Amino acid sequence: MGEWSEYFEDFPEENPSNYVGERFDPKGAQALREQQAKAAANQANLNSEIAAIVQKHRPAAKPKK
Repeated sequence: MGEWSEYFEDFPEENPSNYVGERFDPKGAQALREQQAKAAANQANLNSEIAAIVQKHRPAAKPKK
């Protein structure tokens, strides 16, 4: 028995990742995945910038007496 990837190469219409909504659109599905990955990367960059700004402006800890 072969791998799932081999099966989906032979029958791309059976691969659920080739659908956008309920429509078979492998190119559209790939473009959507790329768009989502780009948005996630941009959000991760923004989150790290925000964390750096918060850390920079956080008041220094007071020493314990």
